[in-house]
Amino acid sequence: MKEVVHTSPTIGSNVEEIRWNRIRFVMWDLAGQESLRISWTSYYSSAEFLILVVDSMDRERVGLVKEELYRMLAHEDLRKASVLVLANKQDLKGAMSAAELSGLLNLTSIKSHRWQIQACCALTGDGLYQGLEWMSNHIQR
Repeated sequence: MKEVVHTSPTIGSNVEEIRWNRIRFVMWDLAGQESLRISWTSYYSSAEFLILVVDSMDRERVGLVKEELYRMLAHEDLRKASVLVLANKQDLKGAMSAAELSGLLNLTSIKSHRWQIQACCALTGDGLYQGLEWMSNHIQR
């Protein structure tokens, strides 16, 4: 995780295995295009966490992000999943803070799932370790 990886937007899905603090995480990166969202549910079975990466610069799409988040949380297969919201692009001037994003997504209304919002910068890795630490502390044993 200490290397910068140049990526393109996901088309379909990617899977990545990450080992951190003697814990093995298998993470699916699912494309966010509207036409592909219908397929998301096929990945929900046995999921312990939902990680939602939000572009903190994209104020216009926060409503859509909120709508999709609550749609996912209502799905039966995610009823026990904890939620980590990564407020990405914190390195950019004008980015919404984690607190502002939390308010716009109304995260405090989520009572049926454990959740955490973490400010981060995917390019530098800032905040990502804190998100993994939160996840490791909330693994269902």
